[in-house]
Amino acid sequence: MTPTRWTTPVVVALLAGVVGLAAAGPLERLGLPLTRLPWTAVVAVLVLAVVTLGLGWPVRQWNRGRRDRPLDPLRAARTVVLGQASALAGSALLGWYVGQVLYLLPEVAYPLQQRSAINLTIAALASAVLLVAGLLVERWCRLPEDDDDAPPPGGLAEPHL
Repeated sequence: MTPTRWTTPVVVALLAGVVGLAAAGPLERLGLPLTRLPWTAVVAVLVLAVVTLGLGWPVRQWNRGRRDRPLDPLRAARTVVLGQASALAGSALLGWYVGQVLYLLPEVAYPLQQRSAINLTIAALASAVLLVAGLLVERWCRLPEDDDDAPPPGGLAEPHL
């Protein structure tokens, strides 16, 4: 599995931001208030970030040499996938919320728009936390480099022919 490049979350966030900015006006004119955001959405994103970090921590500890108990390879692989999914979801949500904040900026002097912009900014920050947590867990799950040229412990290296 290849690690997520830094450009992937950036591109996802930019695309989601453009979509969020472009869709906010027409949907608001249709009577769909996209700018209202329940506080539970922010809490759910932060809980997901904490769960992602919590599931990645044992893998990190195992990779750092704390091998009190065996690590299930399937669990480690699922943790990597969760980290990648969290990073991509966090970047998509971050872009979506920032796009909506940009839409609200010209009207931020009005109290309702100002409150919505603040709520969306808080949601964008929570999404950034999820993005960072996902990338961090993915990094924690990376296996150490195998050195095929190193001699086995306690033995001599085989000659190369």
